[in-house]
Amino acid sequence: MGKYDFDMYKGKTVLVTGDTGFKGSWLSIWLNKLGAKVIGYSLGPPTEPSMFEATNLSSKHTHVIGDVRNEKHLLSIFEKHQPAIVFHLAAQPIVRRSYKEPRLTYETNVMGTVNLLEAVRKTECTKVAMVITSDKCYHNKESPRGYKESDPMGGYDPYSSSKGCAELVVSAYRNSFFSHKTVTLASVRAGNVIGGGDWGEDRLVPDCIKSLSAGKEIVIRNPTSVRPWQHVLEPLGGYLLLGTRMYEDDKFAGAWNFGPSEEDAISVEEVVRRIIEYWGSGRYRIAPQVVAPHEASLLKLDCGKARTLIGWKPTYTIDETLRETVAWYKEFYKRKAFKRLYDCTVKQIIRYMARSGFHSRLIKT
Repeated sequence: MGKYDFDMYKGKTVLVTGDTGFKGSWLSIWLNKLGAKVIGYSLGPPTEPSMFEATNLSSKHTHVIGDVRNEKHLLSIFEKHQPAIVFHLAAQPIVRRSYKEPRLTYETNVMGTVNLLEAVRKTECTKVAMVITSDKCYHNKESPRGYKESDPMGGYDPYSSSKGCAELVVSAYRNSFFSHKTVTLASVRAGNVIGGGDWGEDRLVPDCIKSLSAGKEIVIRNPTSVRPWQHVLEPLGGYLLLGTRMYEDDKFAGAWNFGPSEEDAISVEEVVRRIIEYWGSGRYRIAPQVVAPHEASLLKLDCGKARTLIGWKPTYTIDETLRETVAWYKEFYKRKAFKRLYDCTVKQIIRYMARSGFHSRLIKT
């Protein structure tokens, strides 16, 4: 991959909704190091511990406690801070929770997106808006073929359905309100994102780390399920790269996939085995089959559009992804010191930028 300059973000006001979440925290730290003026908008950290608190991120940028379901409050943040670039990550992100709280899931993931786009439409400050959805937005036929951006939206469960709905909302707003080149609007879809600092419920890697750090046996539900695993910096690098292109030219509006290489889509059981290897100890067992809410067993993305049109491609292998992930968690359980964890995160960002060809004069790679 060639050199891609991220200095465009320097000095610009960037709104990150969901900055207390796992991906939102990593993105906020990266933008901070690129010299952006980051405004975070989110509910409190969704887990304890959390990436947001572990890195003392509230001291690094302006953080506003807010709910994307509150249209008036969200609009007031746009009016006050005038963000030039918006990354919308705030969401209810858990499939199994969506079965328990479908209304909350739709209100957050669909109406929260509507509220954000209304704020963009009603103010004149924003030039680039990016809505982060999910690979689960597609109508999944459990096909070995990777899904393309033009494939139909769908969703078996409330979470997946809500992400498909959000995609339709983004498409409608782009066609109805943002086709006059004042705002460049995109939606982005990534696979199963992993990395240090995630303690989300019902997620494989956090479940593994919780068990390993406590000396307990890892219990896995769906050992043969195949997922497109990727390090959190892979899609975030894609979002940042796409953002630079969108800022220059509205032709980059639309839907985009950012997923791993096909060979990195491996089974749940194989991921657990490799995590134990990099942790240095541990054991696992497969839980007996029980009646449980439906979860897809196979889902892959075709990322040819991102590769061809903006030059993005995955950088890390699955083993590099898991090594970096385990290394971050080991630092956390060894130190639990804000500065060390923030520095550890920045070092991983710098290491990834050097490997990927991403460039910034503000970050020495």
